[in-house]
Amino acid sequence: MIAFVSGPVAALAPDSAVVEVGGIGIAVQCSPNTLSGLRMGQQTKLATSLVVREDSLTLYGFVDDDEKQVFELLQTASGVGPRLAQAMLAVHSPDALRRAVATGDEKALIAVPGIGKKGAQKLLLELKDRLGEPIGAPAIGASVSQGWRDQLHAALIGLGYATREAEEAVTAVTPQAEAAGGTPQVGQLLKAALQTLNRAR
Repeated sequence: MIAFVSGPVAALAPDSAVVEVGGIGIAVQCSPNTLSGLRMGQQTKLATSLVVREDSLTLYGFVDDDEKQVFELLQTASGVGPRLAQAMLAVHSPDALRRAVATGDEKALIAVPGIGKKGAQKLLLELKDRLGEPIGAPAIGASVSQGWRDQLHAALIGLGYATREAEEAVTAVTPQAEAAGGTPQVGQLLKAALQTLNRAR
């Protein structure tokens, strides 16, 4: 029904954004990865998926159509609602999810909050023929491992934190990022950084 929203970012929160469309503020639920690319006052265009429930209409926003498509495909598996699908995309990129399903990687799915061992096994079976093959090559290299700092810092500034607060939060989550190896997930780090900032305030 609503394929995308386009306009300036009017507000940012840890799990959502408000995009001004024709003088109306449209609230969009977003993963940390999507939010990390948004800046207050800057133009954005988000692919969207409208989830209709008896008591609510919720719009979910994504960086691109690929992420939106994976979000919708994940919900075709039994027991997967929009919140769990979004949690899966907060932890893994669409390609990482395709790779996990294609290779039967239980551990990758168990890393998502709300998915246990049995749930992961069931999802691997149900999603095997739905998500398709990974599009890109696996991410490698130091550029990614260094890039997370800039991405995380920019995301925190975009959420309205001061430069000093953002720098302290990046320092606080550095051990977690290094423990993740060469390609830390910026979305997970953003959540951890926001927790440290909330505790500090």
